[in-house]
Amino acid sequence: MGNLYRFVEPVLLFLLKKKGRSYGYELAAELREHALTDASIEAAALYKTLRQLEQNGCVTSEWDVTGKGPAKRVYCLTPHGEDHLVEWITVLDHVARSMTRFVRTAGKQSRDEAQHVLPTPVRRPGKRIVKTA
Repeated sequence: MGNLYRFVEPVLLFLLKKKGRSYGYELAAELREHALTDASIEAAALYKTLRQLEQNGCVTSEWDVTGKGPAKRVYCLTPHGEDHLVEWITVLDHVARSMTRFVRTAGKQSRDEAQHVLPTPVRRPGKRIVKTA
């Protein structure tokens, strides 16, 4: 399906808007819950996407050195990131409508064709002809 990590981007933007600020591992845990695809998202893809969002000005990050243990990077959504999320929502809404239309049309055609299939006789050695659908 190509660049599946691109489908991580709107979810990360949404989660950061919802949470305000978050660590990468927290985002990874919630990413599965809001994923737009059934494909598993590797940690490398998550952090690559966060770095890309930061380079594009959608996200900022800083090291949190408070508390015990190693420093952790905390991410925040920028105003540009909020605008980008709105763009994603518009695009995904269009994709969802298009997919729904396709599924309805293709499903209807498949059902119609299945109803018009004529039974074909099947010969079995030593048996009479049996009609099947």
